[in-house]
Amino acid sequence: MNSTMYRSIPDMLRSNATEFSSRPAIKYRKHGAFVTLTYAAYYERVLMVARGLGRMGVKPGDRIAILSENRAGWVIADMGILCAGGVTVPIYPTNTPEQIEYMVNHSGARIIFVSGKFQYTKLLKVRETLPGVELVVSFERFLGKPELPVTTFYQLSEIDSPITPEEKQEIETGIDLIKPDDMLTLIYTSGTTGIPKGVMLSHNNILTNTQYLKEQSRAVDEDDVLLSFLPLSHILERTAGYYMTIRNGALLAFADSIEKVPENMIEIRPTVMVCVPRLFEKIYQRIFDNVHHMPAVKKALFHWAVEIGKKYVAATYIERQPSTLLNLEYGLADRLIFSKIRSRFGGNMKLFCSGGAPLDKTINEFFWIIGIPILEGYGLTETSPVLSFNNFEHVRFGSVGIALPETEFKIAEDGEILVKGPQVMLGYYNDPVATAEAIQNGWLSTGDIGHIEDGFVYITDRKKELIITAGGKNIAPQPIENELKMDKYISSVFVYGDRKPYLTALIVPNLERLLEFAKEKHIHYYELDDLVMHEPVQKLFEQRLADINRNLAPYETIKKFALLVHDFSIEGGELTPTLKLKRKIIYEKYRHRIEDLYADHSN
Repeated sequence: MNSTMYRSIPDMLRSNATEFSSRPAIKYRKHGAFVTLTYAAYYERVLMVARGLGRMGVKPGDRIAILSENRAGWVIADMGILCAGGVTVPIYPTNTPEQIEYMVNHSGARIIFVSGKFQYTKLLKVRETLPGVELVVSFERFLGKPELPVTTFYQLSEIDSPITPEEKQEIETGIDLIKPDDMLTLIYTSGTTGIPKGVMLSHNNILTNTQYLKEQSRAVDEDDVLLSFLPLSHILERTAGYYMTIRNGALLAFADSIEKVPENMIEIRPTVMVCVPRLFEKIYQRIFDNVHHMPAVKKALFHWAVEIGKKYVAATYIERQPSTLLNLEYGLADRLIFSKIRSRFGGNMKLFCSGGAPLDKTINEFFWIIGIPILEGYGLTETSPVLSFNNFEHVRFGSVGIALPETEFKIAEDGEILVKGPQVMLGYYNDPVATAEAIQNGWLSTGDIGHIEDGFVYITDRKKELIITAGGKNIAPQPIENELKMDKYISSVFVYGDRKPYLTALIVPNLERLLEFAKEKHIHYYELDDLVMHEPVQKLFEQRLADINRNLAPYETIKKFALLVHDFSIEGGELTPTLKLKRKIIYEKYRHRIEDLYADHSN
């Protein structure tokens, strides 16, 4: 069923390029200065890419890969592929040559867009096992090797030759032939639970998702500015960030890098951003670290403001009974405290979108308190991705919101969440067995455990990530990890205990706080590995854990821990590109440290 006003994503862009022709569509840094393309200019650049691909013999249904970091070229290439009738295969720029080889060969991609020499070099390493690749198109200019021809984005687009009316008509005739249920993209799952699977999503999957997100949020329109920095290879940034922005005729601005986001926010002054929980955790921690160093009077004022904010948010958004006195008090708290915090986000931020992993309830509530609400949602790559989310009309902290229109949830006997809706994938590419396992009688098995209360969906854990202890207890590690990360001395944590008598944890300390503690206690050390082994430091974390353990069920308590001095990272292989823990890899990497925590216990 196609419930949208457009037949395809290219149809949507064509419509907006006419309606919003002179409005800014894309903003990005080039040679040190920001460049802006209007909707008309963006569409012309897209048509040039489609023309170039057509001349390369690309036919409807052909798969074309993009191996690049976030940048304007990514969204111009993607729309060009789609306007040529092709299927975009996004590949994470953090993937290894071997992972890239699998995805390119499995999808049958003929052409690969790359950001530059670094990604091209990965392809060169596996060139002999990429027989189907005919051409590499690079966004940046460099010399390629004869065994793997490379052309530039500008050469493919023939940027000096404007699109003629005849060329435009020919491409748009092709756009008219794209059907809503045609495949738009082939996205490979992270493969943390085995071989990556190619998720086939249609134009209608994405179009219904953007339409219902718009209707249910009632918050995003053509005057918005979205700052994009998460990988466009991830469906959350692609749908809720990029396609949603283009659908609304708004401005899509690109951050220089994830590290530059704070200063880009000041320069670009965005109104909306898509983030993942790990980033909110870091922002929250940074704000409270600053509060920790404030004079006593300012500190007391901050905590007073937060308490007022808590009552205001509960009365306004949850109980729906705002009071005049509370409004006045909140106005004062906002003027004295919250407006100053918001100015660090550029001063125009009106909301964040969050997904990809559970967000801590306290952190979520805090952002609502300071006046930049987080609309937390839930979804999968297989669902384009959004299934449910909290919005201004319906919010419950700790939940992932209410279902989108036409989306149904039900809970299986074992607690697994099953879903049905127009955003559910076409299936897994060339894998009918996996498709039949995932979708039965129209219901998709999400692999998540949860429950529904008053229409709000609550996720408790991933089915495959549940820890089953030696005593037979089923324990969800993520809520415990989130609880631990709220401690000011803890930056990251990994909880383990599968088939073991008790739970243990690998803890990455908040180094700033730890060094402060070491200075206060006059601890002498040569390097960080030495510092974390010092008795006062071990005692400090024992005490912190004891405090947290009091709020947990006896079988959920952490009995032993090990301190790590290096945080988990994408480069280290412990995190996915959206900053989720890769549990199997962390266990393998730190197996000896973890098993040592059980050494004194006979199983």
